[in-house]
Amino acid sequence: MPSAPNYESHDVRFGAPERTFADARTRRFADVKFGTRRRFRGSTFPERKHDRVPAFQRFDLDGESDQPVVSDEEMKRRWAAFHYDMHMMSGKRWQRILGELLGEDTRRYRIARIFGRPILQLVRRLRTSRRYEPIKATARFASEAIPEDKSKVFPLNYSPKTAIRFINLASYQVSTDDVTTVVVDERMPAPAAISAANEALNETTATWIFLCDTTSTEEARATALLALFNHATVDADVVFADENGPNRFTPLFKFSSVPPHTLLSYNLVGRPALLRVATLRKIRGFDSDAGWAFEHDAYLRLSEGGAIFRHVNLVLPAARPELAFERSHVDADTCRATERALARRGWRGSVEPGTVPGLSAWKLDVPSPQPSIDVIIPTRDRIDLVRNCIEALENKTTYQNWDVILLDNDSIEPESLEYFAESKYRVVPCPGPFNYAKIVNRGVEHSSADFVVTLNNDTILMTPDWLERLVSLAALPDVGIVGACLLDQYGHREHESIVISPYPQHLRTDSNYPHPDQFSMSTRDVAAVTGAVQMARREFWNSLGGMDERLAVTMNDIDLCLRAQSDTRFVLYTPDVQLIHHVSSSRGSLDPLEDRNRFIRRWDIFGTFKDPFFPEALLLLGETMFYLPR
Repeated sequence: MPSAPNYESHDVRFGAPERTFADARTRRFADVKFGTRRRFRGSTFPERKHDRVPAFQRFDLDGESDQPVVSDEEMKRRWAAFHYDMHMMSGKRWQRILGELLGEDTRRYRIARIFGRPILQLVRRLRTSRRYEPIKATARFASEAIPEDKSKVFPLNYSPKTAIRFINLASYQVSTDDVTTVVVDERMPAPAAISAANEALNETTATWIFLCDTTSTEEARATALLALFNHATVDADVVFADENGPNRFTPLFKFSSVPPHTLLSYNLVGRPALLRVATLRKIRGFDSDAGWAFEHDAYLRLSEGGAIFRHVNLVLPAARPELAFERSHVDADTCRATERALARRGWRGSVEPGTVPGLSAWKLDVPSPQPSIDVIIPTRDRIDLVRNCIEALENKTTYQNWDVILLDNDSIEPESLEYFAESKYRVVPCPGPFNYAKIVNRGVEHSSADFVVTLNNDTILMTPDWLERLVSLAALPDVGIVGACLLDQYGHREHESIVISPYPQHLRTDSNYPHPDQFSMSTRDVAAVTGAVQMARREFWNSLGGMDERLAVTMNDIDLCLRAQSDTRFVLYTPDVQLIHHVSSSRGSLDPLEDRNRFIRRWDIFGTFKDPFFPEALLLLGETMFYLPR
């Protein structure tokens, strides 16, 4: 079934054979994690062309790349290096010792894996069953407010002192004379602050406006300005960086792109920021009616006008104060900024405050008349799962124009055959060895609906208006695929999009991203979503050629998402649609290395690939998130 990224995987970048990816990255890690005194030279950031949709380059098409084909030997070396990183950085002490003894891709390692893995799985199941009680049909919904834990450190190896060491002002040989500084004081009335900013914009003869906070020191402002200006290129309209946020031990990490749907959800640009005066004047400056979301409102309008945003991968001072993240201060203005942006796009919908301060929960109206939707459910026997899945759909779905297509992959149990014979839904035979991509493609071929949803047979619907929410997003002209939030049988989040840093993994705020923030709780643009719940316009699916059937078991859903974005569409994740997912109940432990290697070669996952929708400074190894600007 759809890919469940494996945490025991491997990797390395293209480069000289004598220097491995793990060697270079581990040395850099040691400086961050263990506090050595090594001095960091100023980072250089390659110039990126601004694309409305960051298209991903394929490396398996003739004439599309000058990179050499990755050999089998090189692939093994990459996996071994990634395994080494996993053991050294995210494993427990006994795992690191055992890893050193067994080695990587050795005979003793393979033997230990065969006999040891079932034992570890049994221990985990026993530990989980004692800790949690299974839930039946209840889970906390994404609309519930989440209190902030200001005592938390995230990522675990982050500290303000560590972040400062990446700022090497001595390497920034630039003059900041061509900049007008605008100091924002959020303690004064918003109209007065906006008026002061517009007055500075109208009177300046400089090329740039620098937005910073009044509570910062002159030294902090000078540091932030110099760091931003050093990375300002001739084509950039906005230059921004990571910032401390309301808790200096859990910074607001940002990513290389400023995607339009994520920007609707929250002000992901923030402060400190450099804005090109000429570009800002084209949108007539800051809106006097925007309140304390006047910067967010400006970034939305700049994005709509095609402005180029450039991210500086540093946590810089002079950012927004704690007051800027209080609900009473920012929520109403943020919602109003989002409402106005929806109106400018001609999108009808509603907006309300999100689960964390400064977050807009926006919901679009369903197209009228209602598009037809086919829910495509593959299965091989396991009618117990199918029955629970369909009963939840029938009992909870509020959408009217939908149907189900059951895909039967050689079921043999009498109960299965009887169920199919009596079902009111279409049953499409899909004979042959298990090939998830081929099975789903066959289901789409038998559909004539406007939209299709791939749905695992081991899911249980929780959100009654799920189809309304998904189709309203999937119907947008710039959206290709939409995914949802999956919870495991204990109510813990197991899928909140797929991030690729450096290997595809499910983002989960209940484990590897234990910090519910504006980013994780928003409706946002993502690299990929799991095929366990994926909606797409049927015609668009067909235009992509469907899933790649050479990726028979795993990575086919992620590959589809990346190809969708190469076709100038975005992939969206919404936390507002939730389903219970009994993980791998139907697929089991199938995870062929052949599929993963084909996927890695195609997209150069351990090499040049960068996830433009995930913070650049974060690295996800297993269940642990690390801070490592790179």
